[in-house]
Amino acid sequence: MFRFENPEFLYLFIAMPFLVAFYIWSNIKKKRDVEKLGTLSLLKQMMPDLSLKRSYLKFWLIFAALCAGIFMVARPQFGTRVETVEKKGIELVIAIDVSNSMLARDVAPDRLTRAKQILTRIIEERKEDQVALIVFAGEAFVQMPLTSDTQSAKLFLNSIDPGLVPVQGTAIADAIQLGINSFSSEKNVGKAMIIITDGEDHEGNALEMAKKAADQGIMVNVVGIGTPEGVPVPEAQNSNDFKTDNEGKVVVSRLNEHMCKEIAQNGKGLYVRADNTNSALRALQAELEKLQKKDSTSLTYSEYDEKYAVFAWILLGLLIIEILIYDKKNPLFKNVHIFK
Repeated sequence: MFRFENPEFLYLFIAMPFLVAFYIWSNIKKKRDVEKLGTLSLLKQMMPDLSLKRSYLKFWLIFAALCAGIFMVARPQFGTRVETVEKKGIELVIAIDVSNSMLARDVAPDRLTRAKQILTRIIEERKEDQVALIVFAGEAFVQMPLTSDTQSAKLFLNSIDPGLVPVQGTAIADAIQLGINSFSSEKNVGKAMIIITDGEDHEGNALEMAKKAADQGIMVNVVGIGTPEGVPVPEAQNSNDFKTDNEGKVVVSRLNEHMCKEIAQNGKGLYVRADNTNSALRALQAELEKLQKKDSTSLTYSEYDEKYAVFAWILLGLLIIEILIYDKKNPLFKNVHIFK
C-alpha cells in the first residue's frame, strides 16, 4: 500500500511547467541579445571555455532536485513497518460506558466525548503499558484485547459510540468480569482497571465483582462523569431533541456518584470525578504509577513506513553534482572533454 502523508504539496508540480517555459524563454531572449553582438560561431571562438551544454545540464539537475524535494515534503509512505520495542509498564484494562445517558452534555462537549478525551490522554502518557479496551452498556464487549500497541488503542477508542452496544443499561459488573478475564496470568506485574461511567441505571452485583477483582490483585479505579444535578439526554450525539419516557417527560440523567465511590472502594482503587480540567487525569496517573512494572518485549506495527529519506538523498546528490559542474571548463580538467 502506498500513499502520501502530505499530498497537498504535490500541487507544487503545477508550477514546474511554468519554470521550464520561463527557462526556455530566457534562453531564447539571451540568444537574441547575444546575436546583437555578432554571430554565434564567432562568439564561441572568443569564449572557448563557455559551454551551453553545461548550462542546460545544470538547469535540469536543479529541476530534478526540485521534483525530488516536492516528493520529499509530500512524505511518501509505503508498506508496513515492524519494530521490536522494549517496554516497562503495567497491564491496564479500560472500560468505557457507551449507554445513551453518556450523550448528556453536563460536561463539555458531552460525557462520552469527554470520556474519550480523558482516556486518550491516559493512553498517550502510558505508552509503556499493555492496554485493553472494553465497551459496555446493558452488555459488555471486548473492543480490543490486551496489547502493547497503544497507537491501535487510540484508534479503537476514537471509533467508540453508543451504537456499539444496542442493549441499554449500565452493566458495570459484566464489564469488571470481562476485565478480569482480559488480564494475563503474569503474577509479577501491576494490574489495574479504569471504569469511566455515569453509574446510572446500574445493574448487577458490581460491588461484589469489584471486590473479586481486588482479591486477585487488580485495582479497580472509577472515573465518574457527569453531574449529580443531571441534564436531559439527547436523542443523538448532535441532536437538540431530548429523549422522553412513556409519560412524555424529558429523561434526565444524573451521575450516581455514591455507587461509583463504592465500586472504587471495594476494588481498592481511586474514585475521581471528571470535569473540564485535568485534575482527574493527574490523580489517576499518580495512582497507576504506584503499581509494579515489568519488562516486556513486543512488536509494534506501523501501517506505513516513511520513504522520504530516499528522495532526500536524491535531492542532495543532484545538488552536489550541480555544484561541481561549472558554467565554463574547470582548469583542473582542461584535458577532459565531456562537454564540447
